[in-house]
Amino acid sequence: MQLTESMTRSYTVKIYYRQKGERYVVRVPEDRYILHSAENQGVELPFSCRNGACTTCAVRIKSGEVYQPEAMGLSPELRERGYALLCVSYPRSDLEVETQDEDEVYELQFGRYFGKGKIKAGLPLDDD
Repeated sequence: MQLTESMTRSYTVKIYYRQKGERYVVRVPEDRYILHSAENQGVELPFSCRNGACTTCAVRIKSGEVYQPEAMGLSPELRERGYALLCVSYPRSDLEVETQDEDEVYELQFGRYFGKGKIKAGLPLDDD
């Protein structure tokens, strides 16, 4: 007997929803987004844009690996430091992740540009 469907790996993803103090365990196929799969299993997690442009669904990876080529909302530096966006992340191993506060991730990524007191009046773009 010949298999007609390709075999897709699936991984166990342990999610600690830090803001609510709740823990979830979901199974996610390697070709499915983690957020979408978790929702299909009844887990409600933070999200906003669903296309990798914001940081509402950001997590810190405690163990394991993800593939997130569409995560425009995260700098390469933050990805290297273990951050991921669940809305556009595919599991590449069993994972353990922890949700982050959107403001924390935004500050890590953009804080060096804003609120540093270097602009006295108006924005640099306003200069003629």
